[in-house]
Amino acid sequence: MRVTSTSYYNNIYGENNKLNQQLFDVNKQIASGQKIQYAHEDPGIFIDTLRLDNEITTLTQVKSSAQSAYKVSTQTDTTIGEIVKAIESMKVKLINAANSSNSDTSTQAIAKELRGLKNNLLTLANTSIGGEYLFSGTATSQIPIATDGTYQGNDKDLKAFLGSGVKQKYNISGTQLFLGDESKINRTITTNVPQLSLTEQYPDLMKDPSMARTSGTPTYISSSSTIRDLMGDTDTNTTNNGIGSSFFYIQGTKSDGTTFKKQIQLSSTDTVDTLLQNISNVYGSNQVNVSMNPNGQIEIADKKTGSSKLDFHMVGAIDFSGGVAANVSNIDALQLGTTDFETAAITMPGLYVKEFTKSGLPPSNVTNTIEGINYDRTNFENMGAKLLSNISQIDKSINAYATSSSKLVDIGSFNATTKLHLEGTQIDGITPYNINIDFTANPVAVTGTQSFTVENGLGATTNINDMTYQQLMDIVNMAVTGQDPTTFPTYSDAIAASNQFGKTSLSYDGKLTFEELSSPITKAQISLSDASSSDYSITTGSALTFNANSALTIRDPKTDFFAQIEEIIQSVEQGKKRSDGSDTTDPRNIGIQNSIQMMDDLSNHVSRLQTESGSYSQVLQASSDRSDLLIVNTKMLQSDIIDTDAAEANLRLQQLSLNYQAMLSSISKVSKLSLVNYL
Repeated sequence: MRVTSTSYYNNIYGENNKLNQQLFDVNKQIASGQKIQYAHEDPGIFIDTLRLDNEITTLTQVKSSAQSAYKVSTQTDTTIGEIVKAIESMKVKLINAANSSNSDTSTQAIAKELRGLKNNLLTLANTSIGGEYLFSGTATSQIPIATDGTYQGNDKDLKAFLGSGVKQKYNISGTQLFLGDESKINRTITTNVPQLSLTEQYPDLMKDPSMARTSGTPTYISSSSTIRDLMGDTDTNTTNNGIGSSFFYIQGTKSDGTTFKKQIQLSSTDTVDTLLQNISNVYGSNQVNVSMNPNGQIEIADKKTGSSKLDFHMVGAIDFSGGVAANVSNIDALQLGTTDFETAAITMPGLYVKEFTKSGLPPSNVTNTIEGINYDRTNFENMGAKLLSNISQIDKSINAYATSSSKLVDIGSFNATTKLHLEGTQIDGITPYNINIDFTANPVAVTGTQSFTVENGLGATTNINDMTYQQLMDIVNMAVTGQDPTTFPTYSDAIAASNQFGKTSLSYDGKLTFEELSSPITKAQISLSDASSSDYSITTGSALTFNANSALTIRDPKTDFFAQIEEIIQSVEQGKKRSDGSDTTDPRNIGIQNSIQMMDDLSNHVSRLQTESGSYSQVLQASSDRSDLLIVNTKMLQSDIIDTDAAEANLRLQQLSLNYQAMLSSISKVSKLSLVNYL
């Protein structure tokens, strides 16, 4: 084959360009420190680098998210720690206040200190960082706690991004902290009328009923006391007509939400422990602990943890006249008696009624003169434009507060004869209303001063299994505002008209509330109770209870932080060592000694959440540290793939340089050759 000059020079040119490109590439790698600059240079390296870049970006985002969340979490942990310290300080002061040697001045000084600590707690509860409140849930721009102690945030969780599909909660919402549940707490309730031994108060009377009253040394009733000590029975006759027997009428709610009514008959020689055992049996075998505290008050502790439904009410009666007036099927018959033992036993022997719970709630019926007889037939409390009930509506299955969409059957204990009785005065302060909500009818019907069939939002009639609290509240609102559905084109029109004058709703803690919209002080009255509440021939208790002279709550799984703090402080301000229903100032206050237990529970609740917050901080710190390590490892791996090996590149540069010089030398020598060299 003939090698021409053209082919020779083309070959030289190609080799020269090739070596120049290789030299350029290796110099670029040395200068940039990277093997490639563009994808076409090496698609494999480019794809691996891109993938690692994405991982580094993700890890950087995780680190940033974790660090930002960590700041909030640690601040939350610190703030809750300060709350715990304030609670512990309050507890110490409560113990001091419980000391009987304190003067009124000392007690009031302690109360002022407690007020100051409460204000500090409000400040801590409203802590913000970077303009965002710690305890408002996701509503970080909303101040959590209002001046009246109510929570204004939400129950949503703030979550940090910690990787693909991985999120970590890092906040403690006010719902958890101030309104949370403690599933390990046993609900405990107590009567509030201290019981004194009548045989100790009236020793001469017990020997001879004709003798005048003498004053003895009062002694509180204990479980070993006799029923004679408790009721002052001067006649030990226990014949079949009931003379010499005491009768106790109890009703309430079990931990599973079912209700009961029961009459218990005991002789004067029986002990109070027998009465307590009978009460325990009504709740069911091994379901509650029933005891008598040192102040002669009955305490009942639920053995089932995490339930907030336990309730209790009791009244006792004995007929000193030798009749059977104390043995009744309708408890209203006891209204003919007296709560004055001396009057019933000496002056004019007759029916003596023993009260165990008093709450200062006005009765719905003016003929009801003995408060202790009443359970749920009471008027809602008047607070300016609002009428407030005192019993929370709680779902039996999940122990959660009822909402407007909750069904009545999920909360109440209904039977084939259930009717709710709604009575009171309309907002004009004059016009009475008196209706029954009949759940025995299908659909549910309202009868009385208003008569109509209950409908839902779509205008369809409603049976008991489908009726919601919103429908019940609509009925209440129409009755109180005087809007009768039968006078409107549609049921919805009547509801809309009633909403112009009043608003009936459930509060955050499931309590029924009416608010008049046209006046700052309402003249309306509401009483909502079971129509058969007074009938003890029926053993099923009230289907639903809204406002009741019930036992006081000492412990409960549900927390209402600032409401409980306020009740505790008031017990000190009032100087109440224990609950006392005879004190008309605040008969339902639990007293200082019970407040100590309540404060213990609050402390444990907040401490648990501090631990939870601390665990979030640890997870976030670990995530941030892990992200740092992974970023370094990923960058090292990326460096192995994309970065230039300086030693290798320099060696290659030297090789290419030598090759290029050799090529140039060869070209130079060949270029000097001519035909003369071959002659």
